Amino acid sequence: MSPRQTKEPVAVPPHIQTRLEAAGLRRTLATRAVLGLFLAQPHGGLTHAQALNALTARGLDINRVTLYRLLDRLAACGVLQRQTDDQARTWRFSLAPLDPNPEEGTPPRFECDACHRQFPMADVSELARDLLRSLARQGHRGEQVAVHGTCADCLEPAA
Repeated sequence: MSPRQTKEPVAVPPHIQTRLEAAGLRRTLATRAVLGLFLAQPHGGLTHAQALNALTARGLDINRVTLYRLLDRLAACGVLQRQTDDQARTWRFSLAPLDPNPEEGTPPRFECDACHRQFPMADVSELARDLLRSLARQGHRGEQVAVHGTCADCLEPAA
Protein backbone atom coordinates (compact mmCIF):
# COMPACT_ATOMS: atom_id res chain seq x y z
CA MET A 1 0.00 0.00 0.00
CA SER A 2 1.49 3.32 -0.96
CA PRO A 3 0.08 6.72 0.00
CA ARG A 4 -0.57 9.21 -2.77
CA GLN A 5 -1.35 11.98 -0.30
CA THR A 6 -0.81 12.19 3.42
CA LYS A 7 -1.17 9.14 5.63
CA GLU A 8 -4.39 9.06 7.61
CA PRO A 9 -3.73 8.47 11.30
CA VAL A 10 -6.50 6.27 12.64
CA ALA A 11 -6.82 5.72 16.36
CA VAL A 12 -7.59 2.05 16.90
CA PRO A 13 -10.05 1.61 19.79
CA PRO A 14 -8.73 -0.61 22.61
CA HIS A 15 -11.28 -3.41 22.09
CA ILE A 16 -10.29 -3.67 18.43
CA GLN A 17 -6.57 -3.49 19.25
CA THR A 18 -7.05 -6.39 21.68
CA ARG A 19 -8.65 -8.51 18.95
CA LEU A 20 -5.90 -7.61 16.47
CA GLU A 21 -3.17 -8.55 18.94
CA ALA A 22 -4.87 -11.82 19.89
CA ALA A 23 -4.97 -12.76 16.19
CA GLY A 24 -1.36 -11.71 15.62
CA LEU A 25 -2.31 -8.89 13.23
CA ARG A 26 -0.17 -5.77 13.10
CA ARG A 27 -1.50 -2.22 12.95
CA THR A 28 -0.14 -1.48 9.49
CA LEU A 29 -1.12 1.52 7.39
CA ALA A 30 -3.46 -0.75 5.39
CA THR A 31 -5.09 -2.09 8.57
CA ARG A 32 -5.58 1.40 10.02
CA ALA A 33 -6.98 2.71 6.72
CA VAL A 34 -9.48 -0.16 6.40
CA LEU A 35 -10.50 0.19 10.05
CA GLY A 36 -10.98 3.92 9.47
CA LEU A 37 -13.54 3.17 6.75
CA PHE A 38 -15.63 1.03 9.06
CA LEU A 39 -15.22 3.20 12.16
CA ALA A 40 -16.47 6.19 10.13
CA GLN A 41 -19.75 4.39 9.36
CA PRO A 42 -20.34 1.80 12.09
CA HIS A 43 -23.75 0.72 10.80
CA GLY A 44 -22.76 0.59 7.15
CA GLY A 45 -21.76 -2.45 5.18
CA LEU A 46 -19.16 -2.29 2.42
CA THR A 47 -18.34 -4.72 -0.34
CA HIS A 48 -14.73 -5.33 -1.29
CA ALA A 49 -15.14 -3.08 -4.34
CA GLN A 50 -16.69 -0.27 -2.28
CA ALA A 51 -13.88 -0.48 0.27
CA LEU A 52 -11.29 -0.40 -2.52
CA ASN A 53 -12.95 2.63 -4.13
CA ALA A 54 -13.19 4.45 -0.78
CA LEU A 55 -9.51 3.84 -0.03
CA THR A 56 -8.53 5.03 -3.50
CA ALA A 57 -10.67 8.17 -3.05
CA ARG A 58 -8.75 8.85 0.18
CA GLY A 59 -5.51 8.74 -1.75
CA LEU A 60 -4.36 5.30 -0.65
CA ASP A 61 -3.28 2.70 -3.18
CA ILE A 62 -3.83 -0.87 -1.98
CA ASN A 63 -3.63 -4.05 -4.00
CA ARG A 64 -7.10 -5.62 -4.36
CA VAL A 65 -5.87 -9.07 -3.29
CA THR A 66 -4.21 -7.57 -0.21
CA LEU A 67 -7.52 -5.92 0.63
CA TYR A 68 -9.41 -9.23 0.19
CA ARG A 69 -7.00 -10.94 2.57
CA LEU A 70 -7.13 -8.12 5.09
CA LEU A 71 -10.95 -8.06 5.14
CA ASP A 72 -11.00 -11.84 5.66
CA ARG A 73 -8.44 -11.63 8.48
CA LEU A 74 -10.36 -8.83 10.19
CA ALA A 75 -13.53 -10.92 9.96
CA ALA A 76 -11.75 -14.03 11.26
CA CYS A 77 -10.50 -12.22 14.37
CA GLY A 78 -13.91 -10.71 15.14
CA VAL A 79 -13.21 -7.08 14.23
CA LEU A 80 -15.48 -7.20 11.18
CA GLN A 81 -18.45 -9.37 10.39
CA ARG A 82 -19.15 -10.68 6.93
CA GLN A 83 -22.64 -11.12 5.51
CA THR A 84 -23.64 -12.54 2.18
CA ASP A 85 -25.47 -10.14 -0.11
CA ASP A 86 -27.43 -12.63 -2.19
CA GLN A 87 -28.82 -10.02 -4.58
CA ALA A 88 -25.41 -8.59 -5.46
CA ARG A 89 -23.75 -12.02 -5.17
CA THR A 90 -21.00 -10.64 -2.97
CA TRP A 91 -20.05 -10.21 0.67
CA ARG A 92 -20.59 -7.11 2.75
CA PHE A 93 -18.34 -6.31 5.67
CA SER A 94 -19.25 -4.22 8.71
CA LEU A 95 -17.94 -3.66 12.22
CA ALA A 96 -18.60 -6.61 14.51
CA PRO A 97 -20.49 -6.02 17.77
CA LEU A 98 -18.31 -4.85 20.66
CA ASP A 99 -18.74 -7.72 23.07
CA PRO A 100 -21.08 -10.43 21.84
CA ASN A 101 -21.83 -13.06 24.45
CA PRO A 102 -20.44 -16.30 22.99
CA GLU A 103 -23.36 -18.24 24.46
CA GLU A 104 -25.89 -15.98 22.75
CA GLY A 105 -24.14 -15.67 19.40
CA THR A 106 -24.14 -12.53 17.30
CA PRO A 107 -26.99 -10.17 18.23
CA PRO A 108 -29.88 -10.03 15.76
CA ARG A 109 -29.84 -7.20 13.24
CA PHE A 110 -31.95 -5.52 10.60
CA GLU A 111 -30.26 -4.78 7.27
CA CYS A 112 -31.68 -2.36 4.74
CA ASP A 113 -31.56 -3.89 1.28
CA ALA A 114 -31.46 -0.42 -0.30
CA CYS A 115 -28.60 1.29 1.59
CA HIS A 116 -27.14 -1.78 3.39
CA ARG A 117 -26.98 -0.03 6.76
CA GLN A 118 -27.40 -2.37 9.70
CA PHE A 119 -29.39 -1.75 12.85
CA PRO A 120 -29.03 -3.86 16.01
CA MET A 121 -32.26 -5.35 17.36
CA ALA A 122 -31.41 -5.88 21.04
CA ASP A 123 -35.06 -5.93 22.10
CA VAL A 124 -35.69 -9.18 20.19
CA SER A 125 -32.69 -11.13 21.51
CA GLU A 126 -34.87 -13.71 23.28
CA LEU A 127 -36.80 -14.35 20.06
CA ALA A 128 -33.49 -14.76 18.19
CA ARG A 129 -32.24 -17.28 20.79
CA ASP A 130 -35.52 -19.22 20.42
CA LEU A 131 -35.06 -19.35 16.64
CA LEU A 132 -31.46 -20.57 16.97
CA ARG A 133 -32.49 -23.23 19.54
CA SER A 134 -35.26 -24.39 17.18
CA LEU A 135 -32.73 -24.74 14.37
CA ALA A 136 -30.40 -26.68 16.68
CA ARG A 137 -33.19 -29.13 17.56
CA GLN A 138 -33.53 -29.80 13.82
CA GLY A 139 -29.79 -30.50 13.55
CA HIS A 140 -28.84 -27.14 12.04
CA ARG A 141 -26.28 -24.69 13.37
CA GLY A 142 -27.54 -21.13 13.14
CA GLU A 143 -25.10 -18.40 14.07
CA GLN A 144 -26.96 -15.17 13.42
CA VAL A 145 -30.49 -13.90 12.96
CA ALA A 146 -30.95 -11.14 10.39
CA VAL A 147 -34.05 -9.44 9.06
CA HIS A 148 -33.91 -7.79 5.64
CA GLY A 149 -36.12 -5.00 4.40
CA THR A 150 -36.05 -1.27 3.76
CA CYS A 151 -35.14 1.24 6.48
CA ALA A 152 -37.25 4.29 7.29
CA ASP A 153 -34.77 6.66 5.60
CA CYS A 154 -34.96 4.74 2.30
CA LEU A 155 -38.76 4.55 2.47
CA GLU A 156 -39.05 8.33 2.69
CA PRO A 157 -39.61 9.90 -0.74
CA ALA A 158 -36.78 12.16 -1.83
CA ALA A 159 -37.44 15.75 -0.85
